[in-house]
Amino acid sequence: MAVTTPSAVERAAAALTRLRHARLLHPAGLTFTAEVQTWGAPGPPTGVPLLDLPGRWPATVRLSKGVPTPGRWPDVLGVAVRLHRDPEPPVDLLVSSSGAPPVLRNLPLPRRRFSGTYTSIMSFRAGGRRLFLAVLADPESPDLGRGLAEAGAVVARDEPRLVLAVASAVGPWRPFGEVRLDAERDAAEDAALAFDPVGNVPAGLRLIGPLARLRDDSYRGSRRARGAGLSRSVRRG
Repeated sequence: MAVTTPSAVERAAAALTRLRHARLLHPAGLTFTAEVQTWGAPGPPTGVPLLDLPGRWPATVRLSKGVPTPGRWPDVLGVAVRLHRDPEPPVDLLVSSSGAPPVLRNLPLPRRRFSGTYTSIMSFRAGGRRLFLAVLADPESPDLGRGLAEAGAVVARDEPRLVLAVASAVGPWRPFGEVRLDAERDAAEDAALAFDPVGNVPAGLRLIGPLARLRDDSYRGSRRARGAGLSRSVRRG
C-alpha cells in the first residue's frame, strides 16, 4: 500500500490538535445514542438512496459548539449524525448553524439555542444536481434549549426529534427523515468519537467546492493527532 505524505493543512491541524489536547473543530460537545428513520424526500427523486428510500438505523448524534464560547454565549453550533449500517461503513452527516433561505445556506451563523436550521454549508453533487443537506428543528418536538447543559437535560427527560431535509441550491427544504435522540453517552466515548464528513458521505453524493479538500485534510489531521479513526474501513463511533 502506498504511503501518502500528509499535506501542510493536515500537519497544521494535527499540531493544533495536540496543542489544545482536544478536537481542532467543535471541541466542546455532548454525544447521544439515537435512531434515524427516513421516508424519502417528496418530489422528484434525487438518485441518492438515503434521501429517496425508507429506512431505519441506529445512530450516534453529537451536539457541539464550534469555538467554543463560554456557557450560553453565541457560537457556531454543530450537529453531527452517524448512521451505523453494519456491515457497511457508517454514514456521517455534519451540519452547522446557518440560515434557511438559499442565500444563507452556505454561511455559518452563530446562535445561542440548539434550534433552528443547520446546513451542510458546503454543497454536494448528485449526478448533475447540486444539493444541500440540513437538520431542522421539529416544531412538534421539545426544544433543545440554550447551551450544551440545557440540551443534555432536555434529552434526559424527553426524546427530542430533529428533521433531516434536502434542498437544491435555490429550492425549498424537503424533509426526508427524522433523528430521535436517546441517552447521553459518557465523556470518554465523546472524546473518542471521530467523524469523517468527506469519506463517509452517503452513497450517490460527492462534496464539491474548493473547501472540500481543506475540510478533509483538517479532519484527517485532527483525527490522526488524537489517534482516532485512522482507518475509514473500520472506524466506529
